[in-house]
Amino acid sequence: MRKKLLLGNWKMNKTPSEAKAFALGATDMIEFASSHGIDVGVAPTFVCLETVKANIDKKCIVAAQNVNEHDHGAFTGEVSIPMLKEIGIDWVILGHSERRAYNGETSKACNLKIKALLANNMTPVYCCGESLETFEKGETASFVGEQIREGLADLTPLDAKKVVIAYEPIWAIGTGKSASKEIAEETILSIRSLLREMFGEAADEIRILYGGSVKPENVSAYMSEPDIDGALVGGASLDPKSYRGLIEGMLA
Repeated sequence: MRKKLLLGNWKMNKTPSEAKAFALGATDMIEFASSHGIDVGVAPTFVCLETVKANIDKKCIVAAQNVNEHDHGAFTGEVSIPMLKEIGIDWVILGHSERRAYNGETSKACNLKIKALLANNMTPVYCCGESLETFEKGETASFVGEQIREGLADLTPLDAKKVVIAYEPIWAIGTGKSASKEIAEETILSIRSLLREMFGEAADEIRILYGGSVKPENVSAYMSEPDIDGALVGGASLDPKSYRGLIEGMLA
């Protein structure tokens, strides 16, 4: 049985003081989620990671929003795995559509990062998703499938089980639009079928999240689908009250 996961991607939001205030006020919410069998986490900016990690309930996952696959070197603006590990961070989001669009991140580049994270006993959250044009052409399964094949290339089934996948249709991220639960389930089912081809029975242990304008009002519909194991949430994760609403919605 795959455990439900709610992960908040804060993107470029919250100063360190704002992040600390959230962390200090989140204990009851995190304990509530934990008592109902839900893993919860947040992904602050790099400058807030250490503050959040030091002040939030230890049951809460704290994830970075990116990492470089090299341990050190002349990579201006980058952050390495050893840097993250030293401050206690062992989850990292990779391949988010915004990084693909604005930073040129590719699935093949993500593959290198995924392998580096796994070699360091860290958890990658690998994002995939299609544009509105691709969706309207009916090419979602093949497009997302290619992202999965490239991003998870050369992994063993044992390593693949340690990866979390987040399906986020680009046309539903921050737009107020959201894919219906049926569309989300259909795509995630196709992802899981591909994972079975690639990794056999290990595919049934891989958690696949849905993301894209997920809110307290609609999260329960997604969680009712058998292959959706949780949510990667943007704006609705910034406010503690809204985040609590997401947790309650997952239990509805």
